[in-house]
Amino acid sequence: MSPGHGSRTLSSIPGNRAPAPTPGNRARVRSKWVPDQHGAWAMLAVPFAAGTFLGEPTWLHLPLFVCWLVAYATAFHLQQHIRLTRCSRNPRAAERHVRPFLVFATVLILLGTPLLVWRPWLAVAVAAALPFVAVNIFYALRNRERALVNGLVAIVPACAMLLVALRIGGGAPGGGVGPFIACLLYFGGTVLYVKSMIRERHNRRFLFASVAYHCAALTVATLLDPRLAVLFALCLLRAALLPGRGLRIRTVGLTELALSAVLLVTLLAL
Repeated sequence: MSPGHGSRTLSSIPGNRAPAPTPGNRARVRSKWVPDQHGAWAMLAVPFAAGTFLGEPTWLHLPLFVCWLVAYATAFHLQQHIRLTRCSRNPRAAERHVRPFLVFATVLILLGTPLLVWRPWLAVAVAAALPFVAVNIFYALRNRERALVNGLVAIVPACAMLLVALRIGGGAPGGGVGPFIACLLYFGGTVLYVKSMIRERHNRRFLFASVAYHCAALTVATLLDPRLAVLFALCLLRAALLPGRGLRIRTVGLTELALSAVLLVTLLAL
């Protein structure tokens, strides 16, 4: 008999204690707090790292990076709460995102306020990102988070962190325009490629659109800097040859992580 129907759990019986947390239990707790959008982590980290090391790394980059990750987690739980409130019949599905949202939002305020005091221009960057967050919330309201437009919109503020990190380190924002565009081209292609491998794997028109995009991205990237041509040629090959081969999702993800690392190394070598 389950709890709530007259039974008692082991921990409620005198002399018994609740079982010690197991690695599996801890993993499940983490999964409720850490966003499960695994592909987003490279998109959050690579532009930031590129901006940091293209400029002069300073101690301010550390709290800024923490704020950046916490801001993502805050937005994620807010959007999930909004989405599940509207589309889920289980009230607990939405409620489980309330506590993580409140905790992450509190941490963001506590860490972000001093940063805004030290670098007031960061308020402009925050304001510039809000319209993109609003679009993501709009798609969460419609339960269409996986929409192509929503994914493409999300990469803009992520890639723009390259410019923010560069300026924090004293670099001229104009010097980061080329790497910023390269990040946009790469991660835009990632959104299309991953969809062609998973959600749109049976859509030949989508595959054609993805390959066409990668051809255009290769051209633009080569014009930006010929040294980008190798990376974007690899991206074009994987976009054209890998869909339809039945690769596991894990393999798709690891491939993207490897190419993201190549992107970072290439940007730092420019």
